[in-house]
Amino acid sequence: MIVLLFGPPGCGKGTQAVSIAHRFHIPAISTGEMFRAECKAGTELGRRACSILKSGGLVGDEIVDQIVAARIQQPDCASGFLLDGYPRTLEQAGFLDRLVRKLGLPMPIAILLDVPDRVLVSRITARRQCGYCGRIYNMLSQPPKLAELCDDDQSPLIRREDDTEEVILARLKAYHDATGPMIAYYCSGGCRRVDATGAPAGIAREIERLLAATCQCDRALA
Repeated sequence: MIVLLFGPPGCGKGTQAVSIAHRFHIPAISTGEMFRAECKAGTELGRRACSILKSGGLVGDEIVDQIVAARIQQPDCASGFLLDGYPRTLEQAGFLDRLVRKLGLPMPIAILLDVPDRVLVSRITARRQCGYCGRIYNMLSQPPKLAELCDDDQSPLIRREDDTEEVILARLKAYHDATGPMIAYYCSGGCRRVDATGAPAGIAREIERLLAATCQCDRALA
């Protein structure tokens, strides 16, 4: 099983990636994780990526594609994997399609966590972080026991500079501009949209149902 998880900032993608990985016993792989692993290993790809990132640039498709190709051929991906943050462009999507065919892997299942922008703005502006230990809270869904104080160390909670409405709206616009073509690409092949406005447990159950049904259908057609 290959799962591609898409969703805007604040949709709960990280939580659902962990849930999917645990339920189906596959690794959840982010582009950040792949870059860090390559850099730590000191590979040629890692050195090239680190050099670009340190200079403030964006790692191009060619390097990203090669890093993904190397990562998904590791032993822990033998039974499948989840990709978070890849592909980001139509060129990367085309590369991934060709790669999985070449490796004889099943075609990816795309899951889109769908949340209206107004809900995302409300969620993210309610986010707070402990200034000491870094623990994250949400004043709407996961508030601290004492207002504006961390449960663990009673340090004051702070709002991150990038959690203002103005910044969030700009990030959402950038996401929609960049990801719109990707969503259209995968929707043409049956991208699964999941309403992610509810509780995380309910969203996880719906994703599990969709993935299990898809796997059963694929086995029946094999």
